[in-house]
Amino acid sequence: MTGNRRQVTPELLDELAPDDPRARRSRRDLRRVHVAMRSVSILRRAVDRLGIAAPPRRLLELGAGDGTLLLRLGRAMYPEWRGTEVTLLDRQDIVSAETRASYQELGWPVAVLREDVMVWARAASAQRYDLVVASLFLHHFDAPALTDLLAAVAGRTDALVVCEPRRDTLARWGSRLIGLLGTNAVTREDAVTSVAAGFAGQELSALWPTTPERWFTEEWHAWPFTHCFAAIRAAARAPEKRLGR
Repeated sequence: MTGNRRQVTPELLDELAPDDPRARRSRRDLRRVHVAMRSVSILRRAVDRLGIAAPPRRLLELGAGDGTLLLRLGRAMYPEWRGTEVTLLDRQDIVSAETRASYQELGWPVAVLREDVMVWARAASAQRYDLVVASLFLHHFDAPALTDLLAAVAGRTDALVVCEPRRDTLARWGSRLIGLLGTNAVTREDAVTSVAAGFAGQELSALWPTTPERWFTEEWHAWPFTHCFAAIRAAARAPEKRLGR
């Protein structure tokens, strides 16, 4: 349906300087939004659905922001995951000293890779990861850019978990009521923009590259507002699992 096509437009937070008071407030808002969306629980269940044969030793988060969401996931996965080496990729390094210390306390060495993700995707690299995670990030990109980005991910990891805005009526209503969480104007406007650029159906599966190696993929709706996609290389998957196709 024409009215339900993805509409990718710039978001206000992406245009603000990291130290702009509106940006700092919006990043705090996003932490509350993740709680309201049950992001950590959804990510953990998505990882479980992957059926990774062994806990990841090297983990990359795309569009990591302040790094606190992945930290919360790490705490939720402890003690099953120990000593995971974390790379947080973002255009800006806004990971606080407190957050870095919390990763160290968890026993997860952390590094921040300050780089545009499309530069990362199109560059030659020998670095490999056991798992790549992205949350509320891929919706910033149109289909051609996503095609390049997902091809780069498939070439550098054994597994991927993505949690994005769901593009449906319920999410549209939710985005317009986000002010009830006490969010600022930047967050309120970006929430509506995010849902319009979100995903539905099998849109991410359709962009996943065809590779010589076998991959299992799955795409689903995580109630109430989240759209998930997961992919795992067959060789990295526990044999008893039955993810996707």
